[in-house]
Amino acid sequence: MKTSFLPTNKKEMREKGWDYCDIILITGDAYIDHPSFGAALLGKYLENLNYKVGIIAQPDWNSDTDFLQLGKPKLFAGITAGNIDSMLAHYTANKKIRSDDAYTPGNKHGKRPNRATIVYSNKIKELMPGVPVVIGGIEASMRRLAHYDYWTDSIRRAIILDAKADILVYGMAEKALEEIATRIKNNQNLDNIRGTVIYKGAKTFKMEHYKESVMLPSYSELKENKNSLILMTVIVEENLNPYNAKTLLQEHNNQFVIAFPPSLPLSTEELDQIYDLQFIRKPHFSYSENIPAYEMIKDSITIMRGCAGGCSFCSLGLHQGKFLQSRSQESILNEVKNLAFNKDFKGTISDLGGPSANLYKLGCKDNKAKKNCLKPSCLYPSICSNFNTSSGPLISLMKKARKVNGIKKINISSGIRHDVAVLNQEYLSELVKNHVGGHLKLAPEHFDNSILKLMRKPVSSIYEEFSDKFYELSNKANKKQYIVPYLISSFPGCGKKEIDQTAKYLKQKKIKVEQVQEFIPLPMTVAAAMYYAERDYLSTNKIYVAKKPKDRQYQKNQLLWWKNKK
Repeated sequence: MKTSFLPTNKKEMREKGWDYCDIILITGDAYIDHPSFGAALLGKYLENLNYKVGIIAQPDWNSDTDFLQLGKPKLFAGITAGNIDSMLAHYTANKKIRSDDAYTPGNKHGKRPNRATIVYSNKIKELMPGVPVVIGGIEASMRRLAHYDYWTDSIRRAIILDAKADILVYGMAEKALEEIATRIKNNQNLDNIRGTVIYKGAKTFKMEHYKESVMLPSYSELKENKNSLILMTVIVEENLNPYNAKTLLQEHNNQFVIAFPPSLPLSTEELDQIYDLQFIRKPHFSYSENIPAYEMIKDSITIMRGCAGGCSFCSLGLHQGKFLQSRSQESILNEVKNLAFNKDFKGTISDLGGPSANLYKLGCKDNKAKKNCLKPSCLYPSICSNFNTSSGPLISLMKKARKVNGIKKINISSGIRHDVAVLNQEYLSELVKNHVGGHLKLAPEHFDNSILKLMRKPVSSIYEEFSDKFYELSNKANKKQYIVPYLISSFPGCGKKEIDQTAKYLKQKKIKVEQVQEFIPLPMTVAAAMYYAERDYLSTNKIYVAKKPKDRQYQKNQLLWWKNKK
């Protein structure tokens, strides 16, 4: 079958011979038919299951027209704010409006509303009474329970309540959406589907239906007692392992939000089937302007999912899961070959990675331990003895990918877990000799060990070990290459003493940091709970949190010491 875009209007539907869509996906991003974009990936997955799937990208929420351009779906409307949270897309860490949006043609700001998931969902509920609404994506996933909201500096309800959606899908949604579609098609209820959240009123909620469950601090408790958010966040983390997680319950003023255990990790074969689907790998033909997010990833290849790091500030583990899921070498090399055959391809693959570039085919060696594990991280405070750290499969993949006809260069742009990389000299040698485009981006995040502990990141000496080996191997290869460290300023617990010591360290080591991200507390993360409660999540002791603009700016300036010399 000829590869084609999903229809975006009735004319394109008629060209396919359709009178209706089974499923309509609505996204806050431009429509780019590439596996790096969630709406396109899920759309092609559902299409492969023989559903008629249409897509509405960046609809004008002030009008009804765009939402009605495909008619009513037969089964459901699926809604996502896009690949990035709409509030992060709109505002800086200082809550100032951004002037751009990388997921929009022409990099233009304003093509999606604030809290896009809620706005789109309410619009569909208004225009299409009776049509089930499914919300998902990173914005919905990280707000699936009551959460701290940085933009209003308050506790907000679980997003499903404000969106008035029928069900929320969290994490990577393929299997959950497949089950939802099947049940709606067969007129079955949507209770007890892995990787989903529903809600019920006090009159219909029956505790005996959820005996194997955990009651979280309620919405009211979170608003009244800041420490309750730390307790809740720790409980959520303890229930991220799909093999032993319990259903989580949370009361919201006589409504009960019910979060079922996460979806099981996909097998290699299942992941291959998804990424082997036929994608055009281009923006929809209706766009005339460049889309920066597409330009950045158009020649990249995803080799894995999930993150074993469990960093306290990151949404990856909470969204994609901590168990790594890797594609087969054959599937990846086929994608490399197809990319090389593309007439628009210039010979350089921009990335061969995923959430972490060097964790391909890694994971727990002990299946029993894996199914009983409650730890949020496989790599902190040190690498678990059950965690396989062999880079052999990845090295083999890198070597074979380089030999594909038409491939001139393969860069690694995804983050490197330097604590794993230092354990394998052969991998480091391969990386340095063949896969660094002059600069290697690395995220030590900080250099004060007390802050690294709160971040759940490796101690600074491991970064130094990695750095020494990187430059030693670069010199041996006669290459002038540099590490570009990425740091976070104003992290909870970091006061003047810690930031001044860090600045002193950077000056002594002559580390000139180019990229500093001012801390933004992402919903549901441990770091957000620490920011809100101003307490260490480990001890619940009081900690300093930089919240005033002048204090936050001071910390950023200290990390950029070489740019801010007096």
